[in-house]
Amino acid sequence: MAKTSPRGPLSGFPELLPEQRFVEQQVIDTLRHVFELHGFAGIETRAVEPLDQLLRKGDTSKEVYLLRRLHEESAEGHAGLGLHFDLTVPFARYVLENAGKLAFPFRRYQVQKAWRGERPQEGRFREFTQADIDIVGRDSLAFHHDIEVTRVMVDALTRLDFLPAFRLQVNNRKLIQGFYAGLGLGPDDTDEVMRLVDKLDKLPVAKVRELLLTDAGISETDADTVLELATIRTDDDGFVAQVRALGVEHALLDEGLAELAALVRGCADLVSDRVRVTADLSIARGLDYYTGTVFETRLDGYESMGSICSGGRYDALASDGRTTYPGVGISLGVSRVVVPLLARTGLTASRSVPSAVLVAVVDEDGRPTSSAVADSLRRRDIACEVAPDAAKFGKQIRYAERRGIPFVWFTTTTDDGTVTHEVKDIRSGDQVSADPAAWTPPTDDLRPQVLLKEQQ
Repeated sequence: MAKTSPRGPLSGFPELLPEQRFVEQQVIDTLRHVFELHGFAGIETRAVEPLDQLLRKGDTSKEVYLLRRLHEESAEGHAGLGLHFDLTVPFARYVLENAGKLAFPFRRYQVQKAWRGERPQEGRFREFTQADIDIVGRDSLAFHHDIEVTRVMVDALTRLDFLPAFRLQVNNRKLIQGFYAGLGLGPDDTDEVMRLVDKLDKLPVAKVRELLLTDAGISETDADTVLELATIRTDDDGFVAQVRALGVEHALLDEGLAELAALVRGCADLVSDRVRVTADLSIARGLDYYTGTVFETRLDGYESMGSICSGGRYDALASDGRTTYPGVGISLGVSRVVVPLLARTGLTASRSVPSAVLVAVVDEDGRPTSSAVADSLRRRDIACEVAPDAAKFGKQIRYAERRGIPFVWFTTTTDDGTVTHEVKDIRSGDQVSADPAAWTPPTDDLRPQVLLKEQQ
């Protein structure tokens, strides 16, 4: 084997220690459990897609990693394939290719890696894990599904009790587009204005106003009215009256107001000291395929990370020319949440291994006896391992301590062949007789637990 030397971590490609990986896995397991509770089926799509499909979403060519063989001979210098940069593009292709085999509305979840060639920074990586849920219809999809996916993701995030409190911000593109149309703005102006308004979380209001005048070319009066709309935020349906007070009228605006009010009311019972659902009329989402509800989510105290969970309604996720597949979905950036929280809060697992028990070895001749004890425990779903060598018991206990294993199991055989078993809690020093076919550790010790810094 060739000799290698450490090169240090690759920027944008996070790797986790075992106790950190457990935290990430706990997040993924919780998400999967909640998604399945709500009837979503899990899928996985391939890592690569044709470039023409990846680039249909907008100006993302600079973010796509190309697939190229070492001895590539094509004129383009690559295989015409790229790694997917989100899970929406491959999902749209998956729906079209499997439409005849799927039952609609199709409810899917997907937890998978994605890749983007963007500049790494806190919460943004070149390789990352996303968790998406979508409900897709055939030709039509009732609005109540918008409320449903919102509730599902809030349910999932709420069950991650080590997460900080969070705020789900919701808006509706129909409301925005109807309002701009009521001002007399054309479709091209509307798209540009919406793109600029979406920068309000990054730029001062005065700068956005300047861009509305120079880049979008709208009047000062319209710019001020647009910004008035974008400053409206309520935790109930009170935003409706505030929008009406601006004096703009349009049928699409009415539809958007009604849908957004229904969404806020439909999630009102989920609000708690950790969860807030806010109608925020500055939220536009820059991607042009959203056509109705739009979501963003921010963690309290970590607003600099931006939205950790975003999505919305799209009337045409995919189309084959005869049938259109509308959908609504929301995506959680698992790496975007977990990696910064690990770094900034010291979030970790209570131990670095799944083992709850280390079965001690008296001597190598007695290893089969220790292995039999371990097998008995495993049959009852108690994770354990057998000591790597027959060192003195004190050394075996220290080995368990270093790995965070809370219990050590001792097996003794007397001269008359009688086998006795004892288990020691190495934290308290308590040691009791135990039966490998019946003994069970406390529930909190069965699996590693996610610990906040103050619990460590």
